[in-house]
Amino acid sequence: MATQVLMPSLSPEMKFGKLTRWLKREGDYVEAGDVLAEIETEKATMEVEAVESGVLERILAPEGADKVAVNAPIAIIVPAEARPETPAGSAAPAPAEEEAFAPLHISVREALREALAEEMRRDPSVFVLGEEVGEAQGAPKVTQGLLQEFGARRVVDAPISEHAFAGLGVGAAMAGLRPVIEFMSFNFALQAMDHIVNSAAKTLYMSGGALNIPIVFRGPNGARARVGAQHAQDFSAWFAHIPGLKVVAPYSAADAKGLLKAAIRDPNPVIFLEHEKLYGQSFPAPREKDHLVPIGAANIARAGREITIVAYSHGVGLALKAAERLAEEEIEAEVIDLRTLRPLDMATILGSVAKTGRCVLVDEGWPQGGIAAEISARLMEEAFDDLDAPVARVTGRDIPMPYAANLERLSLPSEADIVAATRKALYLKL
Repeated sequence: MATQVLMPSLSPEMKFGKLTRWLKREGDYVEAGDVLAEIETEKATMEVEAVESGVLERILAPEGADKVAVNAPIAIIVPAEARPETPAGSAAPAPAEEEAFAPLHISVREALREALAEEMRRDPSVFVLGEEVGEAQGAPKVTQGLLQEFGARRVVDAPISEHAFAGLGVGAAMAGLRPVIEFMSFNFALQAMDHIVNSAAKTLYMSGGALNIPIVFRGPNGARARVGAQHAQDFSAWFAHIPGLKVVAPYSAADAKGLLKAAIRDPNPVIFLEHEKLYGQSFPAPREKDHLVPIGAANIARAGREITIVAYSHGVGLALKAAERLAEEEIEAEVIDLRTLRPLDMATILGSVAKTGRCVLVDEGWPQGGIAAEISARLMEEAFDDLDAPVARVTGRDIPMPYAANLERLSLPSEADIVAATRKALYLKL
């Protein structure tokens, strides 16, 4: 099925943008996450990424096109009928054989959309509320199609006031509904922190257990492509600091779907942190009809015996790539995908460190007071005798996110950073 690439929005106020240049051409094969083009607004320049893998069949908005409306189609990507050409000397599988053994895949965006739709069909008390979630199909396009299926009473477009619609959602949860609040970005959730912290997180405790708040706050969190310091912050540690909240940060499509369904069914407020760079990435699809993943359980994404690498969200992909590089040096790293940041599954981390004796922590957030800092402290308290080397942290740099692409790249953890930290923890020459 063809996928439309839409003109993205930098803010709720943005109506039009200029298509500065195309970095890909018609007929090019693109992977999810590849930069297709650059657009320009009165506020900034940003990159447009492919949300699905396939062939860039048609460019609808030429270079230099001005006043292109937000959410207008600017290109079409179609599924690739075949993989890119196989290098000379290697055998390509026969089409029938390839089709027979190819697993079903689904993008993180599709997985989240499926989770929302399934839960809304299952439970009429579930509804979605946020900016542009209905008519515009959602800024990250997770709510695409929900308005058409469930109507405007259950897919509610909110005014541009996070404080207002977060408070409305908390009140609805108190009244017995199950709201799913979409923030266009968790950077904007700062406007709603009073309701999240003082209302949602504390009410069960302050009511003596008499009043639950079954609400989910979800949306993109962390680094995006060239949107500046106020739009690319990672607030994972902020929310994980707060008693009364559960905090989820999935990596794969199956975990995104299973954890969102579990979050919607949970009687407590859940912060559900998605990563913009993962929306278009595809993973094996969950096979169970009603796929659920328990909140609070980490996953061993790759088994190993020499060092433990702990990561979450987008960092898991970096950790797995680093582990592949390390395997070429005959270093077997175990990769743990936290999946949940509060409560932390320390039992899985401690069990792995007891086996390997060494640990590298990957965290895209700032180093001071971060998720990696918390786990490091817990390891010192609970696993000191198991450690054969100091715990290593690979984090975002302790600065506001730069706008320039080269500086932004240097500000975030990389695969090379993880490999270097691992080698250092193993006392190997860098």
